Amino acid sequence: MRKLPTLETDRLVLRPFLLSDATVVQRLAGDRAVADTTLTIPHAYVDGLAEQWIVGHEGAWTRHEMAVLAVTEPESGLVGAISLRIELAQQRAELGYWIGVPFWGIGYATEAARAMVAFGFQKLGLHRVYAQHFTRNPSSARVMTKIGMRHEGILREHFFRWGQPEDVAVWGLLRHELP
Repeated sequence: MRKLPTLETDRLVLRPFLLSDATVVQRLAGDRAVADTTLTIPHAYVDGLAEQWIVGHEGAWTRHEMAVLAVTEPESGLVGAISLRIELAQQRAELGYWIGVPFWGIGYATEAARAMVAFGFQKLGLHRVYAQHFTRNPSSARVMTKIGMRHEGILREHFFRWGQPEDVAVWGLLRHELP
């Protein structure tokens, strides 16, 4: 694996993050509504954190651990992020993403997820891509359904988010099931 790829869809370009994206990352990911739907995005999103996160992407890719791409749209620019947390020895990866609140409900997560999953199967040779989301987030369930993933179960009170136990839905897609 060389450098992080750039992927194109009908409406989006998924590209490596640039340090110049940090201000927008902090604003979009730092929105409490976005942070509330993820396990790892903090709130408040303090100064310098976005730069630190972006700088780590190349090394994670070089170590075959993770592919993180900016989800961009020609008119609006950066609208979110998408990633595959890669486990090459097991030929699998975990799909993750966030989309900024102003861009919710217009299909960007689904479009980006389709492209990233196809990249995982076609370019990384993965056998399985899976994803997890808090059960209180039905929007992510719709994304998983639309990209062809199968619901595999619920992990009851599997994570704690802001001191509260969270049930997590698990979804998966095998290479031969790719729509």
